[in-house]
Amino acid sequence: MKFESLQFKRQGAIGVLLLDRPQKRNALSDSMVEEIDACLGAIPEGVRALVLHGAGKHFCAGLDLAELSNRSAAQGMLHSRGWHRVFDRIQFGRVPVVAVLHGAVVGGGLELASTAHLRVAEAGTFYALPEGQRGIFVGGGASVRVPRLIGAARMADMMFTGRVYSAEEGQAAGLSTYLVPAGKGLAKGIELAKRIAGNAPATNFALMHALPRIAELGQDAGLLMESLMAGIAQSEPEAKRRMKDFLEKRAAKVKRRG
Repeated sequence: MKFESLQFKRQGAIGVLLLDRPQKRNALSDSMVEEIDACLGAIPEGVRALVLHGAGKHFCAGLDLAELSNRSAAQGMLHSRGWHRVFDRIQFGRVPVVAVLHGAVVGGGLELASTAHLRVAEAGTFYALPEGQRGIFVGGGASVRVPRLIGAARMADMMFTGRVYSAEEGQAAGLSTYLVPAGKGLAKGIELAKRIAGNAPATNFALMHALPRIAELGQDAGLLMESLMAGIAQSEPEAKRRMKDFLEKRAAKVKRRG
């Protein structure tokens, strides 16, 4: 796959997607989002997890504001809905995504990062939603995804005041899942993606597609959906093989690891 602002490489069962617009701090242009959409639609069979990271000093410093200034209200709504469609395709797509964060994770960059299933932040990462100071509102899904990570009050504070979270503050608040030293993020992301790729496909599907929806349901409906998903997953031949390996002591035991 060849793109203008992305690079995709395959490492066995892992795909590595690089935002490759470092001269613009990987700011998201419309063409870049379209390329992300095209890449997601062309992930090769056999790739079972994806690592997303950014070239240069930053993961993604937001959207390209030069493309924003001349839109009407109707055009703005259609544009936002287009981003929603692509970002939904990351969150509810075919493979789990691990985002590796460094430098700026700002505005649209935080919206993109929040679509991932795991987020690995390097020391030196910082987070912001400067739309409040720009006179605009988020349009790439932040008002739905970011409060589910850190709460609506913290997101409102970021937009009201321009507050910037450090890597350590972001980890404590829930913006990242793992925090690693500078320069170690990609290795950690690939390590995690390999673990994910080794799971049974039905389990990964349940974690990507069922779990987020169960969390939004009332207790009765959520428990029913859990039962349905549990029955489906345990009926898979892969699950039966793994359970047999465990019962016959061929499977690795649970060990503490980072």
